Amino acid sequence: SPNFPITWCENTAMNVLLKGAIAGLVATIPMTLAMKALHKKLPERERYPLPPRLSVENAADKAGVHDDLREQDEFAITLIAHFGYGAATGALYNAAIETTNSEPTVANGVAFGVGVWTLSYLGLLPAAGLLSPATQHPARRNALMIAAHVVWGTALSGAVQSMGRK
Repeated sequence: SPNFPITWCENTAMNVLLKGAIAGLVATIPMTLAMKALHKKLPERERYPLPPRLSVENAADKAGVHDDLREQDEFAITLIAHFGYGAATGALYNAAIETTNSEPTVANGVAFGVGVWTLSYLGLLPAAGLLSPATQHPARRNALMIAAHVVWGTALSGAVQSMGRK
């Protein structure tokens, strides 16, 4: 496969993290498209805002600034938070790949994506008070988000693979 047009001087920790962050950012694009498409297929009562938006709304409530935010502000913050989380977790994926001297594969990308969903939606986000646990959401919404994380993990492994190893 063709290498990504960035020359990596050496596998320094910063390069490893940056490469993963770029891959995670890129992988968040198809994930977001899948989330939007699947959200439209949910029954009307289950089409409340998706987790990235709910997390931002809840964070704004906790900070006491929700009433001060305009819709376009919440939208922008949601995109920044969503893509930032994708980039941060992408950096972790590539660090894990490099540390274990593994190759990025669809299998480990999907496993990582599902792991991110599990830790985020059953642990970190509920613990931070930003989202109720996945166990309190309808099964179809959980299936939507798991599928989106499968898309993300697949795209993530492909993006890391396309950048090559130097």
